Amino acid sequence: MTPSTPDSASGFDRVIAAAGQASARGLPPVHLWNPPHCGEIDIVIARDGSWRHEGRRIGREALVRLFSTVLRRDPDGFHLVTPAEKLRITVEDAPFVAVAVDEVGDALRFTTNVGDVVEAGPDHPIRVAIDAASGTPRPYVHVRAGLEALISRPVFYELAAMAQAQATPLGDRLGVASNGVWFDLGAEAGP
Repeated sequence: MTPSTPDSASGFDRVIAAAGQASARGLPPVHLWNPPHCGEIDIVIARDGSWRHEGRRIGREALVRLFSTVLRRDPDGFHLVTPAEKLRITVEDAPFVAVAVDEVGDALRFTTNVGDVVEAGPDHPIRVAIDAASGTPRPYVHVRAGLEALISRPVFYELAAMAQAQATPLGDRLGVASNGVWFDLGAEAGP
């Protein structure tokens, strides 16, 4: 039997209720929950990090933050997960956007659009992909459990200003260090 698509409003309300129960205690243990797949809910996380339900932007930041706490990436895609159900959503790029970076000691501390704060390092690597269509860099930082934040353009410019050249087997590369790890940001520009 194929899971049916739940009534959108009731699925939306059930996710709000389940996420709300865990919000005061920090991040809920979504990695421990194994509910049945209940279908899809019309929630899209757009490339710019905005969340949309049935085509309309979810304007309440507290609600978006609440949903972000029950977001999980499984081999078959992104889901909002509660102890009782699992609803697939659409993520156009990365589920979060890194909107700020601060140097704290020898660490680079990123803040996302949903309020997560992570320090780049062995558990939170920075990676740079090249967009196939435009050839432009698309930098990301790992946030938690396979969920990444796209590093916003202004924050990437800040990283580029901090970057130091380093000789690598690929030639001279620019990168940044955080928590003892050097992260390659790209080739050093020629003269």
